[in-house]
Amino acid sequence: MHPYSEFKAFTRLLLLITTFVQYPGVGSPDPFVEEDDHDAMEAVLTRMKTISETLGIEFLDCSVHTLRKDLKTLRQYGILDQRMYRWGYYLGTGALDRAELQAAWQALQIQAEAQGDPQIRQVVKQLEQRLRGLNLELQGELFYPVRSQSHQVILYTDPDELRQRGIYERETLFECLEDLESAIVQGQAVEIYHARDPYHQKPRGFLQVYPLQLLYHDIAWYLVYEETETGQFVTMRVDRLAAQCRRLEMAPRGTAIQLQQLRRVEQLLRDGWGINLGEREEQQQELSGQPTAVKVKVRFFERVVPFIVEGNRRHPKQTLQVVKNGAGQVEAVDYAVVLPRRSLEEFFRWVNRFLEQAQVLAPVEWVEKYAVRSQQMMERYSQRGSGK
Repeated sequence: MHPYSEFKAFTRLLLLITTFVQYPGVGSPDPFVEEDDHDAMEAVLTRMKTISETLGIEFLDCSVHTLRKDLKTLRQYGILDQRMYRWGYYLGTGALDRAELQAAWQALQIQAEAQGDPQIRQVVKQLEQRLRGLNLELQGELFYPVRSQSHQVILYTDPDELRQRGIYERETLFECLEDLESAIVQGQAVEIYHARDPYHQKPRGFLQVYPLQLLYHDIAWYLVYEETETGQFVTMRVDRLAAQCRRLEMAPRGTAIQLQQLRRVEQLLRDGWGINLGEREEQQQELSGQPTAVKVKVRFFERVVPFIVEGNRRHPKQTLQVVKNGAGQVEAVDYAVVLPRRSLEEFFRWVNRFLEQAQVLAPVEWVEKYAVRSQQMMERYSQRGSGK
């Protein structure tokens, strides 16, 4: 006789499956409560009783030992994986409840539309089709765009969209995202091709790299990579790389080393301003703790003072000092921050948006640069009526 031929045993098994469906993560220990004797199955049993009462199904109490036998059955039929579920039980990839699913859906929509991620766009299309019934049940609440993002990617990133629109441009690394992402998680060295550099700052040609991450910054996607030969960390726009991602005949170095190197990149990003990671020598000095930074100071005037003061997390090494006039009224605020020299260009690009409401006070070489630039602007505007 089959162990679940009895109705009560079959009912118990179905209630266990229902519990995992309706309460994904059930059995996970509370991170805010210290428990030496936490038993995940006790929590599962409690939820099963709740569900049986809600559904009006008679549930004869059982022992935790019996439930553990049921888990073996679910593993035997592939309903649960063979691995341990130390952080709670769920079926397949169904690790989210409805509220969590809605939050994840919003994040995916933002990445698909505002950031133009071609792979996520495909995922969103598939999910939208699968979740259409649930959205109808929730009267449209699931798909309602509660969150959004106004920053838009400034170029086409989806090869399928380009073809649908009849736009024929050169192929870019966006065509190879699946291979690229696989190389990232495995720590596989690849050969890519730098095809376009409108600013003529880096030579074009083949690059042998360890790809570390795809990073969305401001208006575009960047590939963060480590050069195999020099160990230099670099960020480069994905659309400036050709549709090539050839695996090199080198053994993958694994996820652990990838994460270790990525943490070093994250440290450089935290210490800097923007995404220019600098030259190899600069990176080595920074990461080894050698002082390479310079203090930057900008005075912002009345109209933009509230906006500057609001931003108390622009950089971990920033300070703000209010400047008052003789009557005790706030007339300016001094924004100071310690930055590596590699980041000064990007920092002052941010300062530029404030025009006459900003005055550079340090370092001296940038004070002089702004004095020259201001004079050049005055000359251009003084010629506006001459037709030149």
